[in-house]
Amino acid sequence: MFRVIGTFVYRMRFLVIAVMIALMAGLGLYGLDLSKHLSQSGWFDPTSESDLGARYADKALGRDHTSDVILLVTPPEGTTVDDPAFGKKVETFVEDLIATHPDIVGRADPGLYDPFLVQPAQSAVQERLFTPDKRQAFISIGVAGNDDTTVLANYNTIEPFFDDIAERFDIPGATFELAGLQPVSGSMADGMDKDIKRAEVIALPVVALMLFFVFGGVVAACLPVLIGGLTIAGSLGIMKILALTTELNIFAQSVVTLIGLGIAIDYGLFIVSRFREELGEGYSTKAAVRRTVMTAGQTVVFSATIIVAALACLLIMPQGFLKSVAYGAIASVSLAAILSITVLPAILGILGPRVNMLSIGSILKYTAIPLVRRFSTEERAVALENRFSGRMKTSQEVENGFWGRLATWVMKNPLKTAIPTVLLLLALTVPFGSIQFGGISEKFLPPDNSARVAQEKFDEYFPSERTEAVKLVIVYDETNQEDQNKLEAIARQADQVPGFTNKFSDPDKAGFGSYDAERYPNVGVYQVSAGLVDRTKAAKAIDQLRAIDTQGLTMYVTGTPALTQDSIDALMNRLPLMAIMLVLITGLLMFLQFGSLVLPIKAALMTALGLGATLGILTWIFVDGHGAGLANFTPGPLFAAILVLIIAIIFGLSTDYEVFLLSRMVEARQRGASTTESIRSGIAHTGGIITAAAAILVVVTGAFSLSDIVMMKYIAYGMIAALILDATVIRMLLVPSVMKLLGDDCWWAPRWMQTVQRKIGLGEAVLEDEPDEQRDSRAARKMSAGTLVAEAPTSVMAAARPRTAPTGPAPARRGAPGRDGRQPVPPRPAPGAPMTNAPQPGVPQPNGPLTNAPAAKTRQPGAPVQRNGGPGPVPPAPMPGDSPGRAAPGRVGPSAPPTAQPAGSRAPGASAEAPRPERRPMAPYRRSGLPKSDRPDTGGWTLGEGGIRLGDAAPRGNGDRPTGTTPPPAPPVQAPQPAAAPARDADSRSPLGRRPTLDDAGRRPLAASVSPENSTPTTRGRRTSGPSPMERGLSPDATPAATPRPGTGPVPPSGEADSGRRRPRTDRHARSDETGDDAQISVQELLKRSRSEK
Repeated sequence: MFRVIGTFVYRMRFLVIAVMIALMAGLGLYGLDLSKHLSQSGWFDPTSESDLGARYADKALGRDHTSDVILLVTPPEGTTVDDPAFGKKVETFVEDLIATHPDIVGRADPGLYDPFLVQPAQSAVQERLFTPDKRQAFISIGVAGNDDTTVLANYNTIEPFFDDIAERFDIPGATFELAGLQPVSGSMADGMDKDIKRAEVIALPVVALMLFFVFGGVVAACLPVLIGGLTIAGSLGIMKILALTTELNIFAQSVVTLIGLGIAIDYGLFIVSRFREELGEGYSTKAAVRRTVMTAGQTVVFSATIIVAALACLLIMPQGFLKSVAYGAIASVSLAAILSITVLPAILGILGPRVNMLSIGSILKYTAIPLVRRFSTEERAVALENRFSGRMKTSQEVENGFWGRLATWVMKNPLKTAIPTVLLLLALTVPFGSIQFGGISEKFLPPDNSARVAQEKFDEYFPSERTEAVKLVIVYDETNQEDQNKLEAIARQADQVPGFTNKFSDPDKAGFGSYDAERYPNVGVYQVSAGLVDRTKAAKAIDQLRAIDTQGLTMYVTGTPALTQDSIDALMNRLPLMAIMLVLITGLLMFLQFGSLVLPIKAALMTALGLGATLGILTWIFVDGHGAGLANFTPGPLFAAILVLIIAIIFGLSTDYEVFLLSRMVEARQRGASTTESIRSGIAHTGGIITAAAAILVVVTGAFSLSDIVMMKYIAYGMIAALILDATVIRMLLVPSVMKLLGDDCWWAPRWMQTVQRKIGLGEAVLEDEPDEQRDSRAARKMSAGTLVAEAPTSVMAAARPRTAPTGPAPARRGAPGRDGRQPVPPRPAPGAPMTNAPQPGVPQPNGPLTNAPAAKTRQPGAPVQRNGGPGPVPPAPMPGDSPGRAAPGRVGPSAPPTAQPAGSRAPGASAEAPRPERRPMAPYRRSGLPKSDRPDTGGWTLGEGGIRLGDAAPRGNGDRPTGTTPPPAPPVQAPQPAAAPARDADSRSPLGRRPTLDDAGRRPLAASVSPENSTPTTRGRRTSGPSPMERGLSPDATPAATPRPGTGPVPPSGEADSGRRRPRTDRHARSDETGDDAQISVQELLKRSRSEK
């Protein structure tokens, strides 16, 4: 599927860009007024007892608007609120407000309590709305609307009318402050709008600057930021569509912006990095786009699937707030993945190699380097130019870098790393034991916020009129006098519960109404209320109220404290189910990708440790209050819904990074690496990019950590702590140490589960090299033949694994990691064992005499040549069991000196011409089209019979020249025999649970040929007896004739034989028979002739 997507995107790249950008722009314009359609509802559990009681009261008594807007009035110094002159001026303001907005504000509907209206009926109200010292008063102003969205929209309409009241109504020295539910909600909405703008102004430029240093270029750095902007624009439009069909909480917009922007930029980072890597491998733009979508694109989609699955678990929670965030976040993450595999590859298809334009190297080339060259030395200028040349690192350079060395150190000390790391994470989890949960309140605003200051003053001056009162709603039969008598008895029992500011039996706090006079004519509703002294003790007081004997009547304890407590209880009851769903869904997806049952379990445990440490840090900061003054917030209970949201987000992101890390490990494992090498390879290749991705998310969330809203600080601080711990401590220290301790058991799964995984596996495609026609030599980085020799083969596994002669068709797809089929390696002699020419048991002896005589430095014509220009060893005879037509599997070892020649003499049959001095070979970077499993990993050139083959040209031995001269082979040299290695633990198992085949030395096949000691740039393994495949290919002694495959003709002569890579496809690849002199032809000469023939 992804191959089709990549091909289509490149073919229709201009159309894809035009359609998708136009669609995102349209959605962005459509969603500009999204904030007008968001609501303040969704904080509570709609299925709870308290919510049901609130609906009864609203139906019978109407919506309670007394707490919508509280205007706190303080007269000038020396004046009291009962002064008639002052009261008349205030009443002028009230009348003007009603006249200006008659459809929003009214005395009867929705309700307005005005103590300054001089009427006899208002005398009782004045006693409640004036302080005892008559220095403060408040006016309760109801805002029309039957739902939170309408009420908030109407408040935003009348809010400007409250500006500069003292100046407009000639009341100098008076103070007017706004408190109540809507001013507090409006301040939170304004703070969230500022957060989004801050993220756009601060986060995007900083992220672009970071990407510039990550990619080393301006063009490449701007592409992920472009994807992030398009994602946010599209998400706004999608959220508005959702807001028109269901209620979306106002808090969802900020969370969606935070998650969508960070994830989209991360996905853009992965796609652009892979595309530049494919260009560096020499592929054309078309092939690079297709391969990028097939590999990184598939991983991005899988990553988005994991995050979406984690966020979807929020849908089991009853709160509409969490569902709103889940809907928006799922839409933004999905949109980020879609844009990353459509728009971004299409743009890359247009740019091609120009994606590296305006790089650091090109900028320095015309700025700093000329100055260094002029005022300093040429050497420093060249060093600076090479440092910022933008060359892609080779696999060997990556594995020898910081992350590779760190992984090596960790695996050498797994227990010393794992135990302190686990103890550190557990220590960070300890503060979570003192966690306290609460609801949303004015304390979520900064301490100096005007709405919060006014609300705190109101709670202090009028404790009995607090806006967060506990209410008792009793349903009774209006026609039954006994039920009416029971109402007062229940209210008196409620008065016995301590912790309230007033009595429930207060008649001023009572209300009567009919539930539905038409449908239920006899059902009445009675409501009484009282304020809490300490909101942190609401749970105990609510439990005591619910324990009251209602004498057969139905009573609901409701109000904001009860609604909050019921929501906390619902979250805690469903949290275990959510955790199980998170583990099972993400574990199933990881198993389908990796085929291991152990890796998902390990990932879940690692994520749990990181999550516990993160929650401990949040408790230490926001509950215990450490750093509250610096971060400008008031410590208090954590909002329970935010805690659940943080768990889902962090679990998804942590599993996402685990997938990127394990993907490279499994890829190395599929190519034959051991568990240790797989771990090292995965850490080395993903450490930098995971750290960069985490750093980008930290910058984005860091912009939201400056928010005025404590809820946003919760999420931002939690994500920052989780990202830092996950990308460094857990992924780079704990994961490799634990996997090293597990060994091969990391890859275990029951056989039937492996069968299922192979059929429906979701892992990233490990692509084979493509034919040379798919490559663009201009896009490939320049490399010399010497660099090729130093870097080839590019992996330890390919260097150590022998290549048997292929028979039959190639496999249709790559299977699970299997056992190595290498021939056993003869044992080494013990250290200090004497050299002998006697035949060793089980070791094939080369034809010809053996000698240890010192060698002359003169190279024999046609003899193998070492890289330093000296003569090389001659390959030994094939070992028993080797396939015909291929050299026996051997490893490059230290070259033994050849037999000595008399001074001034030359070998028989050698040319009289003096040997040429060796040059550093130069060759273009070209690869074979054969699958990797059927050819040596030599990086684009072939070491075969009689010489080096460039591209598709068939090699010839020097004896095939027209002169007919065939230089004699160099005398064979007996290499020291290896000593027996210690036996490996017999209980170690292979990835599939089977015991691997051991060689004579008791080692597994890969371990028998790969060792960190005495390695060379070409094999990275231990040098043993016998020459390397490269040295055997340079030898004029042809190996035995290859056995033809079934269904093929006889094998051609040595001059046309396959050198172990592939046969020439056309005659134009055949090399000309017009050779030069008798000396060995250098790589540079072969390159010139190949170019002249083309």
